[in-house]
Amino acid sequence: MIQEIRINDLGVISQATLPLGPGFSVVTGETGAGKTMVITALGLLLGRRTDAGAVRHGSKQAVADASIILPATSKVLERAEETGAIIERFNDEAELIITRTLSAEGRSRASIGGRAAPVGVLAELGEDLIAIHGQTDQMRLKGASTQRASLDKFAGAPVAKALGAYQDVFDRWGSATHELETLSAASRERIREAESLQIALEEIDAVDPQPAEDINLKNESLKLSNVEGLRSAADLAHESLNSEAYEATSVISLVETAKHALEQVSGEDPEMKSLAERLNEIGILAAEVSTDLAAYLSDLDSEGPDRLAALEERRADLNRLIRKYAPSIDEVMAWADVSRTRLTEIQGDDGRIEALQLETEALKKQVGELGAKLSKLRAKAAKDLATRVTAELAALAMPDAKFVVELSALEAPGRYGADSIAMLLQPHAGSAPRPLGKGASGGELSRVMLAIEVVLAAVDPVPTFVFDEVDAGVGGKAAVEIGKRLAMLAKHVQVIVVTHLPQVAAYADRHIRVIKSSNAAAADGAGFTSSDVVLLEESERVRELARMLAGQEDSSTAQAHAEELLSDAQHLVSSLT
Repeated sequence: MIQEIRINDLGVISQATLPLGPGFSVVTGETGAGKTMVITALGLLLGRRTDAGAVRHGSKQAVADASIILPATSKVLERAEETGAIIERFNDEAELIITRTLSAEGRSRASIGGRAAPVGVLAELGEDLIAIHGQTDQMRLKGASTQRASLDKFAGAPVAKALGAYQDVFDRWGSATHELETLSAASRERIREAESLQIALEEIDAVDPQPAEDINLKNESLKLSNVEGLRSAADLAHESLNSEAYEATSVISLVETAKHALEQVSGEDPEMKSLAERLNEIGILAAEVSTDLAAYLSDLDSEGPDRLAALEERRADLNRLIRKYAPSIDEVMAWADVSRTRLTEIQGDDGRIEALQLETEALKKQVGELGAKLSKLRAKAAKDLATRVTAELAALAMPDAKFVVELSALEAPGRYGADSIAMLLQPHAGSAPRPLGKGASGGELSRVMLAIEVVLAAVDPVPTFVFDEVDAGVGGKAAVEIGKRLAMLAKHVQVIVVTHLPQVAAYADRHIRVIKSSNAAAADGAGFTSSDVVLLEESERVRELARMLAGQEDSSTAQAHAEELLSDAQHLVSSLT
């Protein structure tokens, strides 16, 4: 709900504040007073393009801003916060301030919640905030998707449930179809990939590499390549430990002699006992090394040239795998594991394709059945909506007009069903129904939109509706009916109306008058025209209605008529539920 609109230097308005609120607000004034600037200001706040000529003559810029009260859970607030907007929250509501500035050079700036924002974001927010219906501008319900959504909301829970079931199956059908197309399109590539993997895995399996085998064989090859040097060193070490070599006693014998000597006196000195124990450990270690050297020498004797030749042949097989598939045998084995899994997947694709073909056929059939059910429910709701809007049109001085909601089959079902939905108007008996906006005057179209909005108000409202001279070309009883229906609409949403008709203005909850003033041009051609905006009190409303009725606000007869009109209208408003 718009709480207040402030306008500066826009058209003939120098500075004005429109105090609004819930319910029905009407804006009146003499022709040329500047009522249109109220609509222009709203257009600016909705992100519309506006010519620099809208800036008041002599001013550098025009500014329009609005304070909007919204539920704390509104998605408009979520989008505003994405721009960094500062939002004042209180209880279950929040206040959002939006501003649009238009310079005399044509440059435009916008801010949301005190933070600069792209003008396009204002247009995004405006779609969920305000619907404007003017003589040449019908913003709401002009798109096919909006018309479809409005019909579905009007239809209520049955269509909502049917649409949900349809979309669930439709999405599954789409996913299965996409997967089937992907697998089918890649069949040749999959065959080639499978053949390549099969050859590679057969080659690896034939070699049958073992973990770290390349490293182990490299070490063993190095050992066998230097067998004579290794044998000489091992033999010398073994002899040094165990035999009388080089005219010297063996190490093991010397250690044993030293240990025995110390053990003779170990009872006399604890330190000698400790040294004897350490020599015993040395003797044991020397004996173990001697045994290991003997085994090593035995192995060298058994691993001759034949073993080295076999080893090098094995290493060649492993290196061939390494060159083709990975930097090491462990990585070759890991690649083989992954490739085996991939090969299994590819080989299973043929079965998957067959399963998907069956699944997509079954889902396609379900989509057709659920789409037909949804279409049937929509057709019933469309007939009801058309009947109710047509009845409203008859009361709005369009007795020969007929509202039509037409359903036609799409070439292929979409996510929202198999229907193309169009709202049409048959302005006269015998004429062909045409899309909204074609075949009707601006005033007639405004009344058509009012009729639709009155019917849809309880199920598909935006917070604020604005009607610019919706009553153009009518009067008398039809004007009363327009006022009554605007009041009915205002029971659900905020309604702002610019009008010339007192029969409409009398139904408003608040009455705002735009007053124009000017001075005669001076000798040098200087002069000015400006407008002010005033919220009228009860007595002032009577005078304004008298002016609208007879052009004589001071006439007692006109005022009496105005009082009667206002009393009757307000009595009817209070009885509306």
